[in-house]
Amino acid sequence: MAEVNIYEGAIDKGLEGVVACTTSISFIVGNTLNYRGYTIEDLAANSTFEEVVFLLWNNRLPNKAELTAFSAELNKNMALSPEFIAVLKTLPTNVHPMAWLRTAVSLLAHWDTDANDNSIEANSRKAVRLTAKMGALVTAFEAIRNKREVLAPKADKSIAYNFMYMLKGAEPEADLVKLFDTCLILHADHELNCSAFATRVTTSSLSDMHSAIVSAIGALKGPLHGGANEQVMVMLAKIGTIEKAQQFVQDALSAKEKVMGIGHRVYKDGDPRAAILRKFSEQLTKKIGKPELYEMSALIDDTMNKQKGLMPNVDFYSATVYHSMGIPTDIFTPIFAVSRIAGWIAHANEQYEKNRIYRPRGKWQGKEGLNWQPVEQR
Repeated sequence: MAEVNIYEGAIDKGLEGVVACTTSISFIVGNTLNYRGYTIEDLAANSTFEEVVFLLWNNRLPNKAELTAFSAELNKNMALSPEFIAVLKTLPTNVHPMAWLRTAVSLLAHWDTDANDNSIEANSRKAVRLTAKMGALVTAFEAIRNKREVLAPKADKSIAYNFMYMLKGAEPEADLVKLFDTCLILHADHELNCSAFATRVTTSSLSDMHSAIVSAIGALKGPLHGGANEQVMVMLAKIGTIEKAQQFVQDALSAKEKVMGIGHRVYKDGDPRAAILRKFSEQLTKKIGKPELYEMSALIDDTMNKQKGLMPNVDFYSATVYHSMGIPTDIFTPIFAVSRIAGWIAHANEQYEKNRIYRPRGKWQGKEGLNWQPVEQR
């Protein structure tokens, strides 16, 4: 029997198209994103982030009593203890917020009595704590670096409300809370993306949930994943005016340079999340008196689609949406983590349930047949 060459068909370009696992969390068909069988358009129009978190973790929507209890449990676990805040204040803040957040989540494990318990019950408790506290950590960073008081969340308020309240220290407008809540829904999960895969790889070693989430944050930090929305805002600031936007696109195309936020590995006919965020961008940039931000974005979007057949991903319009909400640019990616923690935990739990450690192979392209020689003979 002939020996099978396991190295044939090695994929070097990001494992594109390779199916690495089975999952029932979220999936993309054409240009439709589904969470547990519900389209993103349906959930964005009708659901809340807390309800979507429950859906991702439990494979069904909650009834009224379950949603009330689940939301209350998240709210109860949202606050950071004074002792933990004191430690956070010792961390340098002259770093990227994602680097700070990575360390802060790792530190959380030292305050969690369930940290090394991988039972279903313990992981359920950790899931609630991590999800509830992610927004509090991000807003604590913003407060600490600006030498402001770290605010406690308000009781009986949503994750979206409390994030905006703790970030700015003022009562947020109800319509902005609703829009931000929808943004959290849009970012909650996205198939086997880079950070979800990082979560599953770490989980597959039967490491703890905090370690898996730290791995995910490390992956999300990169500009080709979660950092893209931040780079979109940098790009728009560099362009400056609507008159310069067309030339910017032409120059980028001529130089074969990547336009941040444009194109997606899976969606070829448009990211449904971007379509929703485009409407939000138009609405909010007008509200703050900066309609040119949307106009530049729309021009770039339409030109890239017409000339290259490339369409925006979720990062492209989320940049101007968050900017219009008064959120600092370098906080955009941490907001991604505030939402995506829901999907990461769903992937971690699914991996725990049917685990086998990830151990791929690499196609060898190095030297062979070398023999060691004493240093004097080299």
